[in-house]
Amino acid sequence: MKVLILGGTGVISRAITENLLAGGYDVTHFNRGTKSVPFTKAVRLISGDRSKPGELEKAAGAEKFDAVIDMICFNKKDAEETIRAFRGKTGHIIITSSVAAYKRPYHSLPIREDAEELFTDPSFGYAFHKAELERFLWDLIGKEKLPVSILRPSLTFGVGAPNIGVLRQNYGVIERIRKGKPVVMFADGSCPWSFTFAEDLAKAYAALLGNTRAYGQAFHATSDELCRWEDLYLEFGRLAGAEPKIIHISSELLMKAAPNLCAHLYYEKTFPGIFDNTKIRCAAPSFKTTISLRQGCKTLFDWWEKEARAVDPEKDKLEDDLARAYEKFAESVTNIYTK
Repeated sequence: MKVLILGGTGVISRAITENLLAGGYDVTHFNRGTKSVPFTKAVRLISGDRSKPGELEKAAGAEKFDAVIDMICFNKKDAEETIRAFRGKTGHIIITSSVAAYKRPYHSLPIREDAEELFTDPSFGYAFHKAELERFLWDLIGKEKLPVSILRPSLTFGVGAPNIGVLRQNYGVIERIRKGKPVVMFADGSCPWSFTFAEDLAKAYAALLGNTRAYGQAFHATSDELCRWEDLYLEFGRLAGAEPKIIHISSELLMKAAPNLCAHLYYEKTFPGIFDNTKIRCAAPSFKTTISLRQGCKTLFDWWEKEARAVDPEKDKLEDDLARAYEKFAESVTNIYTK
């Protein structure tokens, strides 16, 4: 099977590529060609910049693929372009949305695809634009029987990802724990969550490719392991050999302090991230996640140790500032009862 991946260099894209290569697929990437990513087998590159109008359609040309996976579809405009470029040129299109596209609060728990509505608040742009691209696709699917599927990943970790931790500070978490510096957790850290790892998510894409039961359908695909958000930091502390000093600040205050970094906490992560994977398993019985939080964190930890990545000084300072503000607040609250 000839598969074209729009993107191909991101953490999830790389895992999908390796999964497909191992399965004997012929894989092509479309991207700007600015990142050199080694794979176990040869991957063909179609060079182009999606941000430039018409370049994807021009690069695709008349070539046909058995399936197309769009990993860089972030808004309605992107979805429209993907459909224009590959309508009639492929047997299946999988467009990547996100569980962020679900409207909060949820109507179901564990969360089911058919029980939820799409996000409507433009204040959180990422979620709103993902929901908008889905609304476009659903309208189109309602008019035409297109072989289009929507996959909604949840928070997914993997080697190379800069999205670990409350502040999305990939490399700073371990360093702070080792030094005994406070690490910030939103709310009280007890929000239930299923942390998913890229190699497991890649199995979902592979299982849906060319699967007629997936046409005109949307799926989420996550780990089934039930964790709490605080478990993530506790596991890193175990690996680092030091108990993390965790402080708790509300997601609302964190968003006010750093809206670009923490909006996802307020709009998404304060709600349980527990998803029912029955629908994707009915369509693709082979899909099964196997990577536990402990196994996934160990892989990330080993990579950090090997790469010795630099800590982001701005995020490190922000966490210091938040910790000082928290300590002052905690002291003032304590004094209320001692006066």
